[in-house]
Order: sequence, then structure tokens, then C-alpha cells
Amino acid sequence: MSPSEQRTPLRRALIITALIASGEAVFLLPFVLARVFRPTFLDVFGVTNLELGTAFSFYGIVAMAAYFAGGPLADRFPARRLMTAALIATGLGGVVLMLRATREWGGTAAQGRAYGLLDGGRGLLAAVIASFSVLVFATMLPSDVASATAAERAAAFRAVIWVFTGMTLVIAAFVWIVVPDMAPDADTEAPPKLSLLGVSKACRMPAVWLQAIIVVCAYVSYKATDDFSLMARDALDFNEVQASGIGTLSFWIRAVVAVAAGYLGDRVDSSKVILWGFALVIGGSLVIASGILVPGVAWMLITTIVTTSVGIYALRGVYFALLAEGSVPLAFTGSAIGLVSVVGFTPDVFMGPLMGILLDNSPGLQGHQHVFAAVAIFGVVGLAATAMFRRITQVS
Repeated sequence: MSPSEQRTPLRRALIITALIASGEAVFLLPFVLARVFRPTFLDVFGVTNLELGTAFSFYGIVAMAAYFAGGPLADRFPARRLMTAALIATGLGGVVLMLRATREWGGTAAQGRAYGLLDGGRGLLAAVIASFSVLVFATMLPSDVASATAAERAAAFRAVIWVFTGMTLVIAAFVWIVVPDMAPDADTEAPPKLSLLGVSKACRMPAVWLQAIIVVCAYVSYKATDDFSLMARDALDFNEVQASGIGTLSFWIRAVVAVAAGYLGDRVDSSKVILWGFALVIGGSLVIASGILVPGVAWMLITTIVTTSVGIYALRGVYFALLAEGSVPLAFTGSAIGLVSVVGFTPDVFMGPLMGILLDNSPGLQGHQHVFAAVAIFGVVGLAATAMFRRITQVS
């Protein structure tokens, strides 16, 4: 397919839809499932928070290797083939491959919009799937959720897993059909052959390292959303279905906020949006850490989750748009993303065990307070890194 054919409105819409769907599908089973249904997940499988966090840590170690290898691969091979393979193989390295294709789709003047649409669309897909799965889960349980037997809860949870599995396989087929084998235009810089040249160039850019720190701090806050549903049940007296609804609420916020952040980032600079995002994360996290939230006052929890989620998903919507703001060459985008991802997504390795230790050692609301105190600290670091990024890139 020629570049001009790829740029028709319908074709661009189909491509970004496939990127959105694949970008979230790779995380449905490993992350979304446990985030929305964390209390049920822990009970059905009989694991502690620390054991679940350790499992996430092993996933993160494998993913870091995949991110590093995925960067040069994404600069060398068509995104369509790599993304489809990633989906079929449970999506290891899928983030890097997807983001490279997204920067091509966005062009030079709409980076914030492209990444915002990507993450917002992913949030919408996750929200729809999560809401449907909560409906399936609730339908298969008795009206008095607390009276459900272990067998009934296990059967309901198994149905949810089938929903997630089926969606992942369907989206893999959709990506293969829709996403073209993109070839570079004649007037653009040709991508390098498979090598570490792009990684070497990215390593010499201070803006890339600062972006990596920003992603670390933003991703810590994102990982903390895993705790929303558990906090609702264990500390604030919600039942399992209600707690799953609280977990789903965050996805609906993501669908709106990430897109809005992307469009705003194209107007006022993505780094400025990130400053505002960290400020909201710090504020919301400090509210939870302070112990103000009490059982039986649902509006306080919902307001806090909404505010914190706005900050979290504003960050996610635009933190990869910093590639353009930091003047990273398009030809080395995959390598830069690989480097940023290796560093930036280290919370996949340490945040799960850290949350497990904090929650298991301090049962009840106190453990959740400790988790969000840690999030607030990372938020302050992220705010400082963003200010430095703006200074070295001379953004006023």
C-alpha cells in the first residue's frame, strides 16, 4: 500500500482503531483482569498481595527485555507483523511496536493528539470490556453477592477470563487485516538496518533520560490504580461487584482525559500538561495517604479516584509525545521508546512487590495510605524531572 493510500481519512481511522485495540488487548489478561477484579482474583486463586505483586514483577522483567529488543526491531520491521505476533504471543513488547506506528500516524504537528487518541481509545475499549465483564460477573453471582459460594465465584470469574481471551484473539486478527506494511516516504530519513545505532544515539540525549524518569513516576501512579478496587472492598466496605465497578470507573475517566490531554498538549506543549498531571496525582494521593477517606462515605472515595485518575491519565495520554518535544529523530523513535521503556516501565518490576508488602503488612486502610504516600513521593520526583525537561528543551 502506498503512503497516499495510507493517509486517506478512512484508512487512517482504521489504522488508529487497530492500534488502539491492539494497544489495550495485550494488557487485558495480564493487567486489566487483576485491576478490575483484584479482590476476587486474590480470593479465587488463593494468593496474597505480595505473591500477586511478585508475579507482576517477573512479567516486568521479561517485558523490559522485550522493550529493549522491540525498539530496534520496530525501526526495522513493519508494525503490522510485529504487533500481530505480539498479540498472539500475549503481547510482550507490544507497547514499543504500537507506539512507533502511532508516531508515524500522528505526523509532526499532532503528536499529542495521536498519543492522546491512542491512550484514550485504549481506555474506552478497556472501559467497555471491563463494564461488560463486570455485568457478566454480576449476572453469574446471586443477588446477595456476599452469599456466593467459592464455586460460584470461581465460575463467574472463569467467564470473565473467557471474555478477555476471546477479545484478544479477535483483535489480533483485526490488526493483521487492517494495519498496512508501512514503507517510509522517499523524502523521509530511511530507518537504519537492525543495529544498536538508534539506541546509541538515544543514550546521548539528556531529554530522553529525563523522559524516562517522567515515565517511571507516571507509571508508578498508573500501577497504583490496581489498588482502587481492593481499597474499596477491604477498607471502605464495598462488596465485590461494587468494588469492580470502582475499578472500572477509572477506565472511563481514562477514555475522556487521555484524548483531552493529547489535544491540549498540541496547543500548550505536552510537558506543561504533564506538570498539571503530576500536580493532580500528588494532590489526590495525599488525600488517600492522609486517612481522610472513611467507610460509608462513597462520594469521598469516588471524588478522590476521579481527581487522581484525571492526573494519571493526563500523564499517560502525552508522555510519549515528549519524543517530538525533545527533538528525537523519527528514524530512531523505536530505539528511543525502547530505552525510555526499559527505564520507564521498571515499576512493572518493583511496584507490584512494593504494593504487596505495604498492603499485607498493614491490613485495612493504613496499607492503602502507605501505597499512595509512595505514589505522592514519585509524583514530586516526576514534577521536578518535567521542569528540568522543559528547561533543557527551552520550552517557555
